Amino acid sequence: MKTINVDVAIIGAGTAGMSAYRAALAHTKNVLVIEAGVYGTTCARVGCMPSKLLIAAAEAAHSAQHAAPFGVVVDSVKVDGQAVMKRVREERDRFVGFVVDSVESWPAEHRLLGHARFVDAHTLQVDQHTIVVAKRIVIATGSHPNVPTRWREALGERLIINDDVFAWQTLPQSVAVMGAGVIALELAQALHRLGVRVRLYGRSGRIGPLTDPALQAETLKIFSRDLPLQMNAKDVQLRREGEQVVVRLGDDEQRFECLLAASGRTPNVRQLGLENTGLPMDSDGVPRFDPTTGQIGDSHVFIAGDVNAELELLHEAADEGRIAGDNAGRFPDVTAQVRRAPLAVAFTDPQIMLAGQSFARLTASGKPFAVGEVSFEDQGRSRVILKNQGALRLYAEYASGRFLGAEMIGPAAEHLGHLLSWSVQRGDTVEQMLDSPFYHPVIEEGLRTGLRSLRDALKHVPAVVEPQTERCLDCGPGG
Repeated sequence: MKTINVDVAIIGAGTAGMSAYRAALAHTKNVLVIEAGVYGTTCARVGCMPSKLLIAAAEAAHSAQHAAPFGVVVDSVKVDGQAVMKRVREERDRFVGFVVDSVESWPAEHRLLGHARFVDAHTLQVDQHTIVVAKRIVIATGSHPNVPTRWREALGERLIINDDVFAWQTLPQSVAVMGAGVIALELAQALHRLGVRVRLYGRSGRIGPLTDPALQAETLKIFSRDLPLQMNAKDVQLRREGEQVVVRLGDDEQRFECLLAASGRTPNVRQLGLENTGLPMDSDGVPRFDPTTGQIGDSHVFIAGDVNAELELLHEAADEGRIAGDNAGRFPDVTAQVRRAPLAVAFTDPQIMLAGQSFARLTASGKPFAVGEVSFEDQGRSRVILKNQGALRLYAEYASGRFLGAEMIGPAAEHLGHLLSWSVQRGDTVEQMLDSPFYHPVIEEGLRTGLRSLRDALKHVPAVVEPQTERCLDCGPGG
């Protein structure tokens, strides 16, 4: 077993690890990235990119099947499952190739394959071949799907995770989807629109990521029209009969080819030997860290990406990796860095987005805030393209009129979300946003209607609000 001494060791070569590597290099060339699996990020291999490829195919099929209201009659639509999955795999492999090429372009002495485990706070053992002694360490090991052991025991290989979906050679006839979060919704709707018999089982009455109660109700109403749902499914019984999965809830029993477990993700921390480090950890074994520095306690160890269980999104992982890598490189001169305004998007139809501070976070702050809203049911451009469903809710600070955040289900949410998160990050007021140009006819005119509603709401200041500017949590620059 050989020994390597480095300034910075980074455990994991995913989005966060790659970003940490580039940031650490600005301070030292003695950097080592350790990867336990294959190169290529979760996003490229089994996440963002292949799921959007599947969704794109589903949108094409759905558009063809629902062209009649435009006066366009499509006699028949055939979904070729083999062709759909062939394109998904080929384009996915192309994206993965770009990532692999990037990592393999790094100097050989900066890369090491194997599973790293802490021996002590400065020492890592990588499989049975290498000891790495590091002055600073970045943990960027990502996460994995959360699958109850009893499900695996009951269903065997008939239980799949989203990783398995993108290895399919063709589409199955039927799939039960367990979960009601973003991954579950995106995949369930896409498969349903591609002709797969799907039923989604949600443990609670909540569906999707939105926290605003008005939008939660709207989300459930919309998806109930398009997708077979079974919410409040707390007592689901699963068993396998031959090559079928049997899902029983009360007196209802359904049979499927497989069950897709999409019930959240778990940080990859259990095999790291963190108990040997003395680092502060929460009850789930995840290290406690400062999100503005990535630093765990006051130690020389940093954490970034999905493994920290904070914001499991690619752009957040990249930011966290940059922050953690930079501070690991410059340690002990650790500097807090301003996080960008929050932004999250679900690529369902209609799309879902959260920009800036959520309704739940603002409510938890205990400070009153103004709410504006707009429905897209009668919005001009949305009706023209027959995407007229959903709503947008906008939030602002009473004393200053500063825009704080928004939640939405509706058309072009991915684009409106960017505009709104930029406004949060700049610290725009509602008046400044309304002073911006709005073309006609566009979906953004619906945003203008919502902002006007928010401006009206700001006029009715609750008596308990003091006439001074208050800062919201994590609003980014200017906030």
